[in-house]
Amino acid sequence: MSMTISTERLRALNSGNAAATHLAECLAVDFAALLQVVVPALEPGALQRMRGASGKGITQRMALAARLLREAGQGDPAQWRDHTSDTVRGWACYLIGSDADATLGMKLQAMRALADDPHFGVREWAWLALRTDIVAAPVQALEHLQPWTQEASPNLRRFACEALRPRGVWATHITLFKQQPEHARTLLEALADDPERYVQDSVGNWLNDAGKTQPQWLRELCTRWQHQHHSDANAYIRKRATRSLW
Repeated sequence: MSMTISTERLRALNSGNAAATHLAECLAVDFAALLQVVVPALEPGALQRMRGASGKGITQRMALAARLLREAGQGDPAQWRDHTSDTVRGWACYLIGSDADATLGMKLQAMRALADDPHFGVREWAWLALRTDIVAAPVQALEHLQPWTQEASPNLRRFACEALRPRGVWATHITLFKQQPEHARTLLEALADDPERYVQDSVGNWLNDAGKTQPQWLRELCTRWQHQHHSDANAYIRKRATRSLW
């Protein structure tokens, strides 16, 4: 269902003076207009490149914005991670993710505050910006993120799961976890009774992803969990996990 966004509201979003309140607003932001306000010294050619990308997907435009900021000498994520605009904070995520000199461990450490951002959109950009690195080294990423399952913040616990989803949203698939989801068993077990619905949804979605290629594995896991875990949280996760099974 389409949503009408007022001219006044669009102006606030495009000037960086407001954060989006829902996905439609996130998608409606004019990146070129926002860049021009945020970095007024940006070369006209850079703005033209962004305008030329207006028809591309939002993840491609996020990556391009980060590239343009870096090329303009404005590539320090710390400069943008506290900005009012969630989109600009998302650019900070992509600056971290595209840092060619940083290891995955370094990027994850730099991303922590953004992964725990109060805005739903920034939390998504945080893991999407690292997806290329995670896809390239899923076992290493799993090792880095396992401790995050014990964090006090549900946002960080959710990040540990969401970043490793076999299929994910707007994201490249992780073949290893699609074909051999048992590699992530320890992480999933750590979150099997998580009290937060935000985390439960992510675990259920992770398992639902895996069940599309390994349905028998998912059935066996849920059967075992039904006997081992008696929490309402786990019952909810199992229901969400099996929603696509025939």
